[in-house]
Amino acid sequence: MRISGAITAMLTGAGLLALVGCFKEPVPAYKTRPAGAELRLNDRNLATLDAKFDPGVLVYANLDRNRFEEFPKRLLMCTRLKWLRLNGNRLSSLPDLATLKDLRRIYLKDNRFAEVPPALEKLPKLTDIDLSGNPIREIPGWLARKRGLKNLSFSRTGITRLPDDLSAWRELASLQLGDLKLSAAEMARIRKALPDVAVIF
Repeated sequence: MRISGAITAMLTGAGLLALVGCFKEPVPAYKTRPAGAELRLNDRNLATLDAKFDPGVLVYANLDRNRFEEFPKRLLMCTRLKWLRLNGNRLSSLPDLATLKDLRRIYLKDNRFAEVPPALEKLPKLTDIDLSGNPIREIPGWLARKRGLKNLSFSRTGITRLPDDLSAWRELASLQLGDLKLSAAEMARIRKALPDVAVIF
C-alpha cells in the first residue's frame, strides 16, 4: 500500500490507522441514534428483507455479507437513512434512490457492479462511496464532477485511468486506489491533481 500527497510525511502509526479506517462509521454516530434507528442483519444469509423496522426512524442499516441480488426495495421508504452497508452481496445494479435524500455513506464493496451505479448521482448529501472489489472499469464524468464527496474507494477494480478533470475531488479526504493497474504516469498525474488528498495506491 502506497500513500501519496503532502500528508504522507505526517502519517505515522495512529494516523495511518485512522486513514485506513476512514470507511468505518464514526463512533459518536452509534451513540446518538434513537431507538429503532439501527438495523443490523449482516451475515444472515438473507436474499430478501423481511425484518420488521420503522422506515420513518431508520438511520443505519447493515446488510453486509448476505445473498441480495436485488436492492431491498423496502429501504427506499427509509427517507432518514444516512448509512447503508451492502458489502459482500450479489448486487449488479441499483434502483432509483432519489427518496434517500439524506444518505451520506454507502458501502457496496465486493458485489457485481460492472459500472458505477448511476443512481448515486441523485444523492445530494453523499460523502462516502466504497465500490472496491467490483468489476468496474471506468469512473463516469458525473462522479468526477460531484461535489461534497469525502472518501472514495475503487480498490481491486478494473479501473486503469481516472477522468481527465479531477478538480471537484480536491475536497476529498481520501481516495483508495489499491491494487489497480495504473501506469506510473497516471499515478503521477493523480498526485499532481490531488496534492492535498490522501491517495492510497
